[in-house]
Amino acid sequence: MSIVTIDADVAREKFLKAPFALKHGLADHPLFTLERLVKLAQSMPRDRIEYNSGKLLPGQRAEDIPSIYMAPPEVIKRIEEANAWMVIKGVESDPDYAAILAGFVDAAQAAAGKRAHDYSDLQGFIFVSSANSTTPFHVDAEENILIQIRGDKFVHIFDNHDRSLVSEEAMEISPSKHRNQHYQPSYEERAQVFAMKEGDAVHLPYLWPHWVKTGGRHSVSMAMTWKTPEVNRLNKIRLMNGTLRHFGLPQKPPGASPTIDGIKVFAHDAMRVVIDPLRKSEGMRRLLRGAVYGRQANYYYGKEEKKAG
Repeated sequence: MSIVTIDADVAREKFLKAPFALKHGLADHPLFTLERLVKLAQSMPRDRIEYNSGKLLPGQRAEDIPSIYMAPPEVIKRIEEANAWMVIKGVESDPDYAAILAGFVDAAQAAAGKRAHDYSDLQGFIFVSSANSTTPFHVDAEENILIQIRGDKFVHIFDNHDRSLVSEEAMEISPSKHRNQHYQPSYEERAQVFAMKEGDAVHLPYLWPHWVKTGGRHSVSMAMTWKTPEVNRLNKIRLMNGTLRHFGLPQKPPGASPTIDGIKVFAHDAMRVVIDPLRKSEGMRRLLRGAVYGRQANYYYGKEEKKAG
């Protein structure tokens, strides 16, 4: 099988607009064995790895998520028995994974009638989960294709236009906010469920709410994410809105005032010119997040590491 198998008619109709299923040829790729993922975790900065218990509910409150008291490589080695959920972020920093990401997303873009490389900020997130683990209800601020490498996964996806599920305020971006969103079991009446096996994939457009549960085996999957120019612009506004709300200054949603939106985009870009050169080391990223957004901004270090720090 080729790296991507996608129905061109479906892709042209739904790409960046609605979820749809596709196939991939990476299920047996050596980059996704547990042994290789242990090496990847050992090579990554600690703030690029997040993990906790996988025994969660779709509506799990962030403050009630149990921790896992093992080092990241050990979690992967023991994933069949650890009852754990892990994500390794920013794997595009490794050239081997970066090449797969670029080839896959460019092929999907082409099938949808888009130009290759007509996007920015290509990133990869590898998920390693024990059997029957749950990723609670949340939204992702990127375009996304989730590919299933090992095991089974059930992805429950909800309409992004239904603001009774996730409000505009909840979609604001801030490092001090945990990604988990409020969830009620009655939401399931509106879910579209994709049952994924090895070789399956699903396209998740920008900010479509979803939650995920693994099947009876340990699971390895990868989210391939990227941003269009419009997504970049909306994220800048939503980050400014989330930051200002953090300091007690609630804001109107994107689109309510084009003039104010433009000012926020300009202010965001001006601040990033100053901040980005400082964010190259893990220590400075941790310091800056904590200084601006408080201790909660570094939640993914784990409760035991917060005490030690």
